[in-house]
Amino acid sequence: MFKIKKFPNAFTILLGLIVFFALLTHILSAGQYERVFNEALGRDVPIPGSYHQIEASPQGVLDTLMAPISGFYDPATNIVGAMDVSLFVLMVGGFLGIITKTGAIDAGITRIMIRLKGREIMMIPILMTLFALGGTSYGMAEETLAFYGLLIPIFIAAGFDALVAVAVIFVGSGIGTLGSTINPFGNVIASNAGGVDFLDGFGLRLGILVIALIIGCLYVIRYAKMIQKDPSRSLIADINKANADHFLANRNDSDLDVALTLKQKIVLALFAATFVIMIYGVSTLGWWMAEMSTLFIVMGIICGIVGRLSEDDLINSFVAGAADLIGVALIVGVARGIVVVMEAGNITDTILFYSEGLVAGKSSVLFINAVYWIEMLLAFVVSSTSGLAVMSMPILAPLADFANTGRELVVTAFVCGIGTVLFVTPTYGVLMGGLAIGRVPYITWLKFIGPLVAFFVVLNTIMLSLGASVLG
Repeated sequence: MFKIKKFPNAFTILLGLIVFFALLTHILSAGQYERVFNEALGRDVPIPGSYHQIEASPQGVLDTLMAPISGFYDPATNIVGAMDVSLFVLMVGGFLGIITKTGAIDAGITRIMIRLKGREIMMIPILMTLFALGGTSYGMAEETLAFYGLLIPIFIAAGFDALVAVAVIFVGSGIGTLGSTINPFGNVIASNAGGVDFLDGFGLRLGILVIALIIGCLYVIRYAKMIQKDPSRSLIADINKANADHFLANRNDSDLDVALTLKQKIVLALFAATFVIMIYGVSTLGWWMAEMSTLFIVMGIICGIVGRLSEDDLINSFVAGAADLIGVALIVGVARGIVVVMEAGNITDTILFYSEGLVAGKSSVLFINAVYWIEMLLAFVVSSTSGLAVMSMPILAPLADFANTGRELVVTAFVCGIGTVLFVTPTYGVLMGGLAIGRVPYITWLKFIGPLVAFFVVLNTIMLSLGASVLG
């Protein structure tokens, strides 16, 4: 049986990188660029060719040990680092915990499946679209694990195999990550780290989302129809009977006849309205992390009241939801610690100086595709979207200034890069967890998803190149 060697945890990798960059402050020359305010960008940008060396400030043991704490806030000046972003992550988690507790999402999906009885193939594009909307809007990932047990028996009973159900859930939400539009854990954090508004580049990412979703749905539908006609062509044909015995053993169709109540319909409407309000607040009212955090708290309470949750259920579900994302909140600060060490050691501009030489004279098309491949390589070992965002964006985004490319395009290259790799990397717990629940071997998954991932690579390359040519 094929076994995957255990990869280091994301925290271990990030802590190792803090130590690595602290050591670099003893090796690399300290230096700075001269900076000038760019009215179009609304910020100071480095002036190419202005790099000069300054007095070295190597980071010692205490500086290195304090870096993860300094990633949240500077203890010397009390200037906020990643603390506001981490708090925002926790508030989003609490909001999602309340929504889940109301049962609105589960009931909505169940009603859709009941209405499609006899036309089960239609479940694929509908559910994939819903999961993609979850991925692109609020970074739906770990939350999908709750749906495998619900959907796999239904798909098997409809004549498909467990792989179809796994693909509907994971490919759907994965495409949402690949084409993140307002994902707070993807392009919002990456845009924040890169110094741009998260709505910049929205159109290009929306285009990637739509195209990827259409092709993804057709790909899964093609496989589903093939095995519905000839079950022997299933990639897991040898274990389909065992899967059917396992997943259908305690199935009771009456359990699925759950009505979508008026209160649940209102909760779903409020859920969607929350993200509309967030977009309006950021784009028009000048909102940022504090205001958005407040929005999710208020809307979570309102949804809980509408869903008729008791006081204890409302509070406990909010706390539980926030607890589910505590790892994400912590990893944001730890990853920012890398930047703290680099900036305190004055090597950030030195690394930019070396990188400037790599992109000097390169077209914006070559530059943005290089960023895309760099992000894919990094994502194989750091599968945390938020962690990789705050680790890589402060380094890669400023390079766009040298390549005459918008920083928002670098953010798009980031979400495309990690979005592509999360379909295959064994370091991603959501993928391995979903495959384990669905009893789908990892090697079988790679055989199934390989051609689709290859298409995504081509799609992203074309879209990024067009973006660099037209928008860069």
